[in-house]
Amino acid sequence: MSASATDRKRPATYADLEAVPEHLVAEIIDGVLRTHPRPSFRHGGAASALNIRLGGAFQFGGGGPGGWIFVVEPELRLGAHVLVPDIAAWRRERLAGLPETSIAQVAPDWVCEVLSGSTERRDRTVKSRIFAEEGVAHFWLIDPRQQILEAFELNDGRWLKLGAWGSDDEVRAAPFDAIAFSLADLWPFDRPLGMNEDPTPYYAGDR
Repeated sequence: MSASATDRKRPATYADLEAVPEHLVAEIIDGVLRTHPRPSFRHGGAASALNIRLGGAFQFGGGGPGGWIFVVEPELRLGAHVLVPDIAAWRRERLAGLPETSIAQVAPDWVCEVLSGSTERRDRTVKSRIFAEEGVAHFWLIDPRQQILEAFELNDGRWLKLGAWGSDDEVRAAPFDAIAFSLADLWPFDRPLGMNEDPTPYYAGDR
C-alpha cells in the first residue's frame, strides 16, 4: 500500500488540526479533519448578539438568574472528536474552574450553532449526533438567512424539538426560558422576513 493511501486512512490528529491556516475553523469529526471559513458578519453578528443577550441574564445575572458560563467558539474535546460550536454554555456548578488551555473536556450543557452554507449539513447531522452522544442537554440552531431559531432538548438520547421561532417572535426557550428576547435583535440591519418572502438576498456573503 502506498504511503499516500495509508495517510488517507490514518485518523486525523491534533497536530493535523494545529497545522490548519488560522483563517479557517478546524474540527476533527469521526477521525476526519474538517475545515470551514471564518463566519460572515451576519453569522458572527448573530452569535455575538445572542451571547450578549443570554450572557447578561444567565452569566452576570442582569435581569436573569445567573449561574452559567458562556464561551464563544470554544474548542471542545468530546471523546475522539474536537468540535468548535459557535457558542457553548455550562452550568457553573459543573465547572471546577476554567480550563488552563484552549481545550474544554467537560461537555457543555447547551450548544448553539449558527447555520451557514458551509456548515449547515454538518451541524444538523454529525455534530448534532455527537452532542447527543456526549450528553449535551440542550441544542439550538439559528439560521440568520431564514431568520429562524430552533430549540432541541435531549430526551432518552434523542433530540426532542421544543419549537421554532421567526423574526416576529419573542423567544422563550429552555434552558433559558426564564427570559424572553426578540429574535429580530440578532440581525439589526435586516428587516423581518414575511412568511412568503424570498430570503435569497440574505445569503449574499454566506460562507
